[in-house]
Formats: sequence, structure tokens, C-alpha cells
Amino acid sequence: MLEFIEIAVKLLVDKPDEVNVNIVETEQRLIYELTVGEGDYGKVIGKQGRNISALRTIVFAVNAKQGGKRARLDVID
Repeated sequence: MLEFIEIAVKLLVDKPDEVNVNIVETEQRLIYELTVGEGDYGKVIGKQGRNISALRTIVFAVNAKQGGKRARLDVID
């Protein structure tokens, strides 16, 4: 999942080298923390939040199919 998020976001942004994804695991969920380069934040969010919403839906659906903890994708600015 980590690799998928990195690849998808790198295709959206102007500075793919500055994309970083970290996993924070709690008792009940997995949190994927995404950081991008300066100026790329809006590209990840997209118009009316469509890009980030689509990424979050995929992350949630894939994780639900695999079972286990719930997943969440956060963009850290």
C-alpha cells in the first residue's frame, strides 16, 4: 500500500523527489502520513478535494479487503 500511494502521488506532483509516506500504527488503525514538496499540496488535494478523496477511497477499500486495522490517509503540510 505504501508503494502504491508513493507512485500515485509522484505522478500528480511537480517535485516527485520530495514525496514521502510514513506509516503510524495505533491499536485500531493504520495512518499513512503523506508529505509533499512546497507548491504540490494543492495538486494532491485537487479541485474540490477530488484527488485526495479518490486516493483515500482506494486506500480504505484495499485495506478493508485485506482485513485487519482500518486505514486512513493524511496529508501533512
